[in-house]
Formats: sequence, structure tokens, C-alpha cells
Amino acid sequence: MKAFRPPPAAAPFWIKPVAAALLVLAADQLFYGHPVGATLGMFALLAIAAVVLVQPAARKAWAPLLAAIFFASVLIEAPSLLAFGLWIVAIAVAALSARVGRAEDAWRWLQRLAAMLALGLVAPFRDFGRARRRAPGSGAALRRLPVLVLPVVGGMVFLALFTAANPVIAQAIGQWRFPELDLPRTGFAVLVAFGVWMLLRPAFKRPPYGLPAPKPGAAPLPGLSVASVGLSLVVFNAVFALQNGLDIAFLWSRAPLPEGVSLAEYAHRGAYPLIATALLAGLFVLVALAPGSATARSAWLRRLVVLWVAQNLFLVASSILRTLDYVDVYALTRLRLAALIWMVLVGVGLLLICWRMLRGSSAAWLINANAAAAGLVLAACTVVDLGAVAAAWNVRHARELGGNGEALDVCYLERLGDSSIVALSQLRVTALPPVLAARVAWSRETVLNDLTYRQSRWRGWSWRAERRLDEALALAPRDRTISVPAGTLDCRGVPMAYSR
Repeated sequence: MKAFRPPPAAAPFWIKPVAAALLVLAADQLFYGHPVGATLGMFALLAIAAVVLVQPAARKAWAPLLAAIFFASVLIEAPSLLAFGLWIVAIAVAALSARVGRAEDAWRWLQRLAAMLALGLVAPFRDFGRARRRAPGSGAALRRLPVLVLPVVGGMVFLALFTAANPVIAQAIGQWRFPELDLPRTGFAVLVAFGVWMLLRPAFKRPPYGLPAPKPGAAPLPGLSVASVGLSLVVFNAVFALQNGLDIAFLWSRAPLPEGVSLAEYAHRGAYPLIATALLAGLFVLVALAPGSATARSAWLRRLVVLWVAQNLFLVASSILRTLDYVDVYALTRLRLAALIWMVLVGVGLLLICWRMLRGSSAAWLINANAAAAGLVLAACTVVDLGAVAAAWNVRHARELGGNGEALDVCYLERLGDSSIVALSQLRVTALPPVLAARVAWSRETVLNDLTYRQSRWRGWSWRAERRLDEALALAPRDRTISVPAGTLDCRGVPMAYSR
């Protein structure tokens, strides 16, 4: 087990509740009852400054701090739930780094973050209780509390009598009003306060549990001998060869499918189950051929595993091609684009598993490598708007615009919000059938009105949305009157009006 750093010197305790109160006040003024915009990134930068102020040792954690600043900048440019989640992870790692040794693996960090979240629910009560007990003279102050009972109670009794006897006092007291309690707003403030306190006073539980190291020569699991694993790999390779052979014949070579089976059905039904198959294959390699085991030292088993991983990689490539074929017919969505990215990550994970087996690397190396790959991909997804990519692709490949895909789904473009405003504006200046042109104009105005409203509020403003708004208006001016053929329905199935 790695050595832990001693608790570092920190700022005085009183600075932390003050900083937390200021952050809660900022969150209340920036977010409660207001649209979220670049203000989310500004709040993230304020929280980073607060963490650095109250935990000087966190300044040495330059890597997670730089990552937190990067994601805060992304939130200013284009707020998203993914970027906010990655910012939380980065700033939490920076806050905990002050008490963590170097070269820790992702598995230990996952445990620390989970403990920080679980213990954070009781951390404020625990911390204030400790501060009260450690405060000089706190015990003497508690012993003096009974001294206040008589003057306070007696004063209240006499004030009540004077209120009944003197109308001037009664009138003055009658004008006192306690502030009304806004329960939703109070709940929001409490939620923010707990989250902020987790960063300023992160709960640190030790020792974290590392990954168990296999004993040299031991079987990974009972019953997994060299013979059983070898026979399994022979069977698995044969079954995978059958599936990959069919994919080569029908998917890659475009041979005619059996009667009653369309290419879209063949592609759609296989994409996700085959990825699940590849994941199970990776799990089998992890368990059955752990470094240091007898199965991992067998040269012919390692060759069979390399062949099987190669077949799995071909299976992943086939799943990607299946999804692309399905997209060609039924258009691109954010979910399908995310599925393609996930498939690529599965392929990378299979390569890493094979590399780990061949090089005898540790389980910690494998977890760190997969976490790094996933982190880089997720960070890229915070910068690239998948919705805008899907909208642009659908417009370019729509049947009405000479493409080979399905009819343009204007309702999906409207649901994408401002991610599709540029694509809708490009459609607006394109010659379209009257009914489609009316629906495009209607949906564009719906999205444009919402975007203009949010951009006119400084709390909801964002840099990316401002650029999109400028580009959309440069492509096509606002539609004050929309020509609507009789009987045309909007995306909600409601008859469209002739003007807005």
C-alpha cells in the first residue's frame, strides 16, 4: 500500500464557511429561476478559486486544476451536462490531491470520489461539531448559557405585558414581519451548500483498497485450467468466424440477403448485441488470462487469444458499419452518433486488454489506460456538439435535397434546439416543397425565438449560442409571415397558423 501524505496545512476554518456562503449566494443569484448559460462556467471558475484559496496544498495538483479550468472554459463557451460532470470530477480530484500520494491508479481514485460523495452528506455537521469542540473557551461558553435563561424569559414576559397595555408598542410589534420562507429556493441553496462543502472540506477515507495481485501460477478462477480455456478459445474462434464470415458476405461484400431480410434490418438487429458480445469477450480474457497465471504463460493460448481479439475487432468494425448503414437509411441522431463513439472505445479497450496480456502489465495499468481513453473522448465530446453534427448530416443527406436517406425529420431538428438552428436556416433559403418549407420555417422560428430569449438574458447567454444566432440571421432573416398550405400541422400535430 502506498504511503499517504500527512494532512497539509490549510486556511483557517472560518474561511471555509464564508467561502461556501459566498458561493451559495452566487449560485442563487446566477441560477435560481434563470436560464443557464455562460454563468455556469463563471461559477465553476469561482469555485476553483475558492478551492485554491482554502486549500493551499491543492495548488500543487496542477494537472486536475488545469483540467477543471479547461472544462470551466468549455462551460462558458457552451454549457452542457457532460462538461459540468467532468468539471466536478476534475475539481474533486484537485481538492483530494492534497492528501494523496503520487502515482495513484484510477481504481483508487474511483473509491475516493465515491467516499467523498457518500460522506459529504454528513460532512458539514461533523466539521462544525469538531470546530466547536476545538474552539478555545467553547466549553466555558456552554456552561454560561443558563445565565441567559432568566433575563431572556423575563424580558419576553414583561414585553408581552407592555404590548397588551400600550397601543403604541402593540402597533410597532404588529408591524414586524418575518421573511417568508421560499421552500424550493431554500432547498436549492441547501443542495448547493452541500456540494460546495464537499469541495472545500472533502471527506477523505483511507485506506483505499487496491486491485488484488494474482499469485504466480494460480488459476484465476476454480475450474479454469489451461485445457478448459484452450478448448473454450477454439470453440469461440469457430463461432466468431461464422458470424464474421456472414458479415463479410452480406455486410461488407453486399451480397443479396435472404428473401424477407432487408439490409436495414440486418444492420439494426446486429449492431448492439455484437458490441455486448465483444464486451463479454474482453471480460473473458481479463478473467481467464490474468497476468501471472498458468493460462497466461501458455504460448498457444496467447496465440488463440490474439486471434480471438482480432476477430472481436472485426466484429466491432462490422457493428460500426451496421450502424452507418442504418444511419444512411434512417438518418443520424445524437444517440446513434454516441453509439458509434462507444463502439470505437470498445475496440480500443479490446486492444488494451490484448496488449496487457502480451506485456504482462498490471490491472492498474489497464484501468488507467481505459480511463485515459474514455476521458479524452468525453473531453472531446464537450467541445463538439453532437446535435449540430447530426443536424448538418441529416440536412445534407435528406431525400428532399437529393440524398439517399429518409424524408427529413423536421420535428427532430426542432427538438435539438439551438444545435440545429444553423441547419434549419440553411434549409430556409433552399427551394423546398410548400408543406416542408412551411414546417421548416415554423420550426426555425420556434427555435430562434427560444434562442433569442435566452441570449437576451445575461444569465442565459453563451458564446457558442451567440455565434449560432449571428450565423442563422446572416443566412436568413426572421420570418414575420409564414406561408402555410391548408391543413399543415406543426411538430406537435397542431394546425399551423398563417403568421406568427
